[in-house]
Amino acid sequence: MQYNLLYYTENGAGDCDQTTNNLNTKDQDFKTIVKYVMPDVLTVNELGKGNSYPQRILDNVLNTNGVNYYAFAPTVSNSSGSITIGNGLFYDTRKLVLKSTFYVSTSVTYFNAYRMYYRSNELAHGDTAFITFIVCHLKAGYNYDSERYTQVNQLMNRLISIGHADNYVLCGDFNVYDASESAYQQLVHHSNSLVRFYDPIDREGEWDDNPEFADLFTQSTHSGNTTNGCYSGGGMDNRFDFILVSDFIRNGTQRVRCLPDTYYALGQDGNRRNGSIIDPTNTVVPANIANALYGMSDHLPVIMDYQIDATLGLHSADLLLPVQVVNPVNDQLHIFTHFSYNEEITINITTLNGQLLYSEQLSAGDEETVLPFPFAPAMYLVSITDSQGRKVVKKVVKL
Repeated sequence: MQYNLLYYTENGAGDCDQTTNNLNTKDQDFKTIVKYVMPDVLTVNELGKGNSYPQRILDNVLNTNGVNYYAFAPTVSNSSGSITIGNGLFYDTRKLVLKSTFYVSTSVTYFNAYRMYYRSNELAHGDTAFITFIVCHLKAGYNYDSERYTQVNQLMNRLISIGHADNYVLCGDFNVYDASESAYQQLVHHSNSLVRFYDPIDREGEWDDNPEFADLFTQSTHSGNTTNGCYSGGGMDNRFDFILVSDFIRNGTQRVRCLPDTYYALGQDGNRRNGSIIDPTNTVVPANIANALYGMSDHLPVIMDYQIDATLGLHSADLLLPVQVVNPVNDQLHIFTHFSYNEEITINITTLNGQLLYSEQLSAGDEETVLPFPFAPAMYLVSITDSQGRKVVKKVVKL
């Protein structure tokens, strides 16, 4: 679940203060929403700087009513200077483990990235699935498309510099008004397919106040005559909040797959263009949820389900190696090894009938290896053998 929390801080901007945006009231509404959804991963925008605000959410919202398994992923360079809010990620520690973080600094805000792995039954043998959540809050305003494009371009350049494809999920408040904006186009039509994102909704168009896209609107939960000065008014008329995924998650080729028809904005029934989330009467969530959405923020949370490959261990434990091979393949073969030490491995590429096309011996640790793959489009076998004779064979497709 991705959610803009609307100044979850005691020192909000403008008219957002403890009278109009009281944290005690927000906690109760937030808790009602979270207990209804029970997300495994919760990414947020407009979270107050420092440790006290995420800890408050853990204590008052997430780890309540007998729940004790949520944690907060520490955010590096949440924001700087006079900016008092930033991004954050909470997660279910029974299912996910935080491996590392990085951030991309822009002139306005940061992209915060969290690389996580699945707490698999095969984890002791090095077999798991990785997923990187990237949280952002792009520049707001009608006339700031070029600034949003610059921000997005900085992210894409960073992902390219990392040098490998991954299970990326990009989520946040994009503040884009329609699909033609250069920032959105740079994300979903980037020239480099390894870092290109895909919109699970797949409905490009002029979203802004367009009745054809009323079921996609995520802002604002308040109409013009009901806002108290803190919440944006105008009613539901913008699609600002997004979850985008990399090609590997779209196709499930790296053990994580987004499930079709599970993406939605909580409380959005398509009947509230320019109206609030409670007027007209909401038809898709109980009244207490609609009221909590109304009170908590001027944005709706967006939600999507993912499936982790439950059959991670395809080989017996004594043969299993901590190795992943990116599939499908283009002109390069990407192999991820997760050894805690440098291990001598042999990589062989063969045709399905056993003809050896390529062989290389190298030392690998916890890293990525990129090899040329100049072969014709077809199906191939990639075998990786370590110094103890343990072997993994992966079938890959050259596109």
